[in-house]
Amino acid sequence: MSQMPQQAALAKCPSCAEPVESGDLFCGACGYDLSVVSAPPRDHPTLTMTGPAGPGDGTAWPTPGPPGPAASPEPHLPTDLPGTDSGGTPLSGEGSGAEPGATSPAGPGGAEPGGHEGGGGHSSGSGVRFDRPDEPDEYPLQAPDPRPASAPADPAQLCVACRTGRVDSDGYCENCGHAQPRERDHVERESGPVAAVSDRGLRHHRNEDAFAVGHTTLPDGTPAALAIVCDGVSSATRPDDASLAASRAAGDTLLAALPRGTHPQAAMHEAIVAAAQAVNVLAEEPATAREHAPHQNAPACTIVGAVVTPGLLVVGWVGDSRVYWVPTDRTAPPARLTEDDSWAAQMVAAGLMSEAEAYADARAHAITGWLGADAYELEPHTASFKPDRPGAVVVCTDGLWNYAETAEEMSEILPLDAAARPLHSARVLVGHALDGGGHDNVTVAVLPFPLPPQGAGSA
Repeated sequence: MSQMPQQAALAKCPSCAEPVESGDLFCGACGYDLSVVSAPPRDHPTLTMTGPAGPGDGTAWPTPGPPGPAASPEPHLPTDLPGTDSGGTPLSGEGSGAEPGATSPAGPGGAEPGGHEGGGGHSSGSGVRFDRPDEPDEYPLQAPDPRPASAPADPAQLCVACRTGRVDSDGYCENCGHAQPRERDHVERESGPVAAVSDRGLRHHRNEDAFAVGHTTLPDGTPAALAIVCDGVSSATRPDDASLAASRAAGDTLLAALPRGTHPQAAMHEAIVAAAQAVNVLAEEPATAREHAPHQNAPACTIVGAVVTPGLLVVGWVGDSRVYWVPTDRTAPPARLTEDDSWAAQMVAAGLMSEAEAYADARAHAITGWLGADAYELEPHTASFKPDRPGAVVVCTDGLWNYAETAEEMSEILPLDAAARPLHSARVLVGHALDGGGHDNVTVAVLPFPLPPQGAGSA
């Protein structure tokens, strides 16, 4: 089939885009009136973007031929004009344009696409450069940061917030600056039948309570369990150190004295004296330390403890921490076994106020007895009891009993299976204080009191 000659460029109907002849007045497809179509505006050369054009600037484009409908103007190709790259180097070093029939870039004498032109850096008949280096199949990744590789392997040394940074000696994360929980913020411990839990609470920035629990045997082979709870005096210097030193000294003294045959009540007295001496040592600072902090006072704390043996319960205390007795049979009455060394207790003992009035006063918790170098004459309180039924002994600081002050209230919040699950019960009691507001540090120890031997009576 013969090929009909075509116009170089046919106009299109602006309505239906069908081709139209140059002399048509109406579109043969849709009947659109072509006489109303205005002539296209003439193109204007683009101005140089770097500044106004002047004589000799840029390159003069060839003058277009005379317009006419029979033939289209000769198209301009990029290779018709010399050009430069971004560095100002001419793109073609041989001439301004490609000759008809010039060898293609892939043909003889040329460079393969993506290859290098020998000596010229570009194809002589093309405005496209081929002197760029080959692109690698893979790009090298940045070397890994060596710091994570040197991170501590021990998870305990990692920040609890970001889990990546180191924890410095001051207890802060070197990466995010988050303060880390201190070791004593929450402590739980079991020793034989006795368990204890200590928590910082919700308002204090550190835990100034401490405890010691243990179990041993008497010379006749009968078991004995013990618990010591100490509460640092916040207005004193280093109250956390004072409570820790006192609890350790008292616990060690009991564990050493009971197996030797020392009566539990006498052993408790010795333990409180040893605790007081340990706290007094903390006040023996160098004179230079006193010069830098002349307004500091001596470290101080309170102490309370209990020893449980078959048929015998011994308690001892100095300060306002307490011991409660809660029988397993909740129909029997519970009891508070200690008396506070406090302003409120003194008012009640002197008959000047009722207990409700005294503890409602702002001075109620001002203690009148404590362990420390600046304390009054040490008077350890000790007492022994012989309960006639099984139960549980609760040893606690005022961080708990502020939310369960009476023995009846303590009996209500202590789980019924406290004697069988002392650790769980201690957690429950600490949780009760936290739910109530957690205004103070909270420490609780729970000691089961076994079924007493036959014939044992109340003391």
